[in-house]
Amino acid sequence: MKTSDFDYALPESFIAQTPVEPRDSSRLMVLNRTTGQLEHRIFREIGEYLNPGDLLVVNQTRVIPARLSARKETGGKAEILLLRRESETVWECLVGGKGLGEGKRLRLEDGLEAEIVSSLEGSRRRVQFTEPVENHLQKDGQMPLPPYIHEKLSDPERYQTVYAKTPGSAAAPTAGLHFTPRLMDELRAKGVQFAEVTLHVGLDTFAPVTEDDPRLHKIHTEWCELTPAVAEKINAARAAGGRVIGVGTTSVRTLESAAQNLPVTDHLSLITAFSGPTSIYILPGYQFRAVDAIITNFHLPKSTLIMMISAFAGRETVLHAYETAKREGYRFFSFGDAMFIS
Repeated sequence: MKTSDFDYALPESFIAQTPVEPRDSSRLMVLNRTTGQLEHRIFREIGEYLNPGDLLVVNQTRVIPARLSARKETGGKAEILLLRRESETVWECLVGGKGLGEGKRLRLEDGLEAEIVSSLEGSRRRVQFTEPVENHLQKDGQMPLPPYIHEKLSDPERYQTVYAKTPGSAAAPTAGLHFTPRLMDELRAKGVQFAEVTLHVGLDTFAPVTEDDPRLHKIHTEWCELTPAVAEKINAARAAGGRVIGVGTTSVRTLESAAQNLPVTDHLSLITAFSGPTSIYILPGYQFRAVDAIITNFHLPKSTLIMMISAFAGRETVLHAYETAKREGYRFFSFGDAMFIS
């Protein structure tokens, strides 16, 4: 297995810069992973491929306005991007600016100050603020859009799912951006169920794998939670013959992490409750335990996400689908179109 096996050419014109309106008017490619058959639909028609008793598992994390402008003690400009909260005033961050190592202090808006406690990998830093930074985010923070989106987002809520609740992500779980409250109500009326998990998404989700052998790549760690009530709902749905459908790769990571945490003595359950960091790395050859189908977007070349989707549907099948998507004019990445893989 080589990282280059998951590469494909994508002209920049295919990268969606703005979301479509309404949300559920995005296109939907339907892929049968057994036959390789492809269908081209609109996302609001996804109910035609779902059955009563199916369970859609969504990630209810909320993106925080995590990009903050700062000044160095010398007066020079710096930038802080919050990644992961470690305590009330300490965060793991990406820090932009020269000479910002351990012990350096930064001044932000409204009298907030920060000190770099330690240097981590690359431009990552452990940063201690003089007070909880959450108090300043709504006024001073900016939405951390992915690096390949260059258009200004007129409505920050368009980079949130309609069911986003728990703040903590540096990026949106973008497969969920296609759902509207009306579509969710229509699916519920059909007998399709919903369950919520939480995984706070880090920016590493956009990072390409740089090692020639993807097995040497150090996967990013993200915090996730699947509650006992949700585990019970998932187990009941599968026991009744319904499918467990992960809405996005973040929901899939959470589900498979919880499935791996199931005691070996428990032969009746599909999944158990789980809360904590996960570094699950899904490559071709992985045996999925919790997920029967996936709703997802089109992912970056050589990313861990396209590798996960290839593990689920087969590398050649996925790359063929991506080439078809280009020919058919689909939009790629965060604000792009969707796939339903069953």
